[in-house]
Amino acid sequence: MAQSRKSFRVPGRASRVARAGGRASKPPDLVYHGGRVLTSVRVFTIFWGAAWSELPHEREAATLNRFFEFILTSSLMDLLTEYSVPGQSIGHGTLIGTTTVPTPPLRARHMPVTETRLRKQLKRWIAQGTIPRPTRNTLYFVYLPPGVTTVMAADRSRSCKDVCGYHNNVQGTEIRYAVEPYVTCKGCRYGRSVVDSLTKISSHELCEAITDPEGGGWYDDTSGDEMGDVCNDKVAWLGGYLVQKEWSDSRRICVA
Repeated sequence: MAQSRKSFRVPGRASRVARAGGRASKPPDLVYHGGRVLTSVRVFTIFWGAAWSELPHEREAATLNRFFEFILTSSLMDLLTEYSVPGQSIGHGTLIGTTTVPTPPLRARHMPVTETRLRKQLKRWIAQGTIPRPTRNTLYFVYLPPGVTTVMAADRSRSCKDVCGYHNNVQGTEIRYAVEPYVTCKGCRYGRSVVDSLTKISSHELCEAITDPEGGGWYDDTSGDEMGDVCNDKVAWLGGYLVQKEWSDSRRICVA
């Protein structure tokens, strides 16, 4: 597993399952820690599992790609410019491509997808040319099919039980990724459909992966929260898609 600070700062990596109770009253103070941000993110979506080639999931995958085409040049991205740092100016991003990969097969209610397995698979897909080689701004979004769960490496947190999605990186490489299980559990449901939940959670991980891709970017030193964690249950409709509001440190509010 990656040995960066991010790998062990669990609250800063995950869109967490909604829990009862409020956030501490002290407002967050996001601090830049001297590392990398993604200046013009290049998103590549990976729909892993044969189910994504079947209806209705094929249509859901198409909707998620349209979501990225919209969100990467939206006002949500404009918000992130305040997290630019000298020599690294954050701008709009691009959806550079997508693929549906039925193999190796994933089966519902079988063993969850561990980060070790996911990282090996990403490297294998890169070597095989199934997905493009990563660059400085590449971010892979891996969508899992219905019934398949994932386990985070740092603390064994499970999707739906503990988290709704997360982002991470492989130290020493340009491989950065977000993992998006097909969420149907109560704590991860937003809006009117699974796709609404997925766009909400994806926007959370997108913004955090841009502003803190490798653990040396922007987060609160006291709580460990990244910008998405601060506003985890605040949502808005943007361009017809459900997104999560994100923390503006300069304005001291959650905005979209």
